[in-house]
Amino acid sequence: MTTLEELMNAPAPASAWVLERDCAETGLDPQDIRDEMLRRIGEMRGSIERGLQSDARSITGMVGWNAKGLWDAPDVLNAPLLKRVQAYAMAVNEENARMGRIVAAPTAGSAGTIPGALLGVADHLGISDEKLVEPMILAAGVGKAISKRMFISGAAGGCQAEIGSSAAMAAAAVVELLGGTPRAAIHAASMALMNTIGLVCDPVGGYVEVPCVSRNAFFAVHAVSAAQLALAQLESFIPPDEVLGAMASVGRMMPAALRETADGGLAQTPTGLAVTARMEGQPQDGELPGGMVELPMA
Repeated sequence: MTTLEELMNAPAPASAWVLERDCAETGLDPQDIRDEMLRRIGEMRGSIERGLQSDARSITGMVGWNAKGLWDAPDVLNAPLLKRVQAYAMAVNEENARMGRIVAAPTAGSAGTIPGALLGVADHLGISDEKLVEPMILAAGVGKAISKRMFISGAAGGCQAEIGSSAAMAAAAVVELLGGTPRAAIHAASMALMNTIGLVCDPVGGYVEVPCVSRNAFFAVHAVSAAQLALAQLESFIPPDEVLGAMASVGRMMPAALRETADGGLAQTPTGLAVTARMEGQPQDGELPGGMVELPMA
């Protein structure tokens, strides 16, 4: 079983070690894997482009305009990388909410984090998609190592399992893209993981929309932050595999109400319950013409 420690101590670049191990396990040709990864990067690119151009609402009407709204808005902080990473991540997840084509990386609910962070950084620095293949291979290796030790679904381990995994994968990929060592890449992944421990999965109405779309934007930035720390030679005090074990333990302790059931958290707020009832076609107090609902104020 591949561990984060093995990845951390692999010869540089870590992606080459991951690719060699994967080919030995599957019998696939290395170039075929590279070609497939480049195709998936292209799919990510397509979902970003569509998402940034569309303000069509999702089926529930809760999201759909956020990515385009941010992308078109003035950059008031004069922070183009921050804005790009956030907008890219939301574009992917809003495409998912509109039933568009996305790459689940590693899940649909966390699909925006890797393209937001990795493609966002690459575009900010003028790096071609061809240069993203090896970082993506490393991201896949990190995801595989995580999946061997813990859950990667919100239903099994809370949102920490989904967004934590995707942030760790993205952080490692950004480090490799920018020339960091395998040790730095895995410590970036570890820092991304340790700062998502305990995050619950509480989608309103059970739909992967609120808070999922904005959460991907936040954790794409989180991944870039972890990469920046690791590239400055900061490291996780707790060893990476121990961080992973701690996250798995917390996931097992998390009550079912906080694991994608919509029985807790934001899903159980008055507004969340009203949206759920409307989507289920239940009669409600305060219903307005056209099926709209006057939501309760705090």
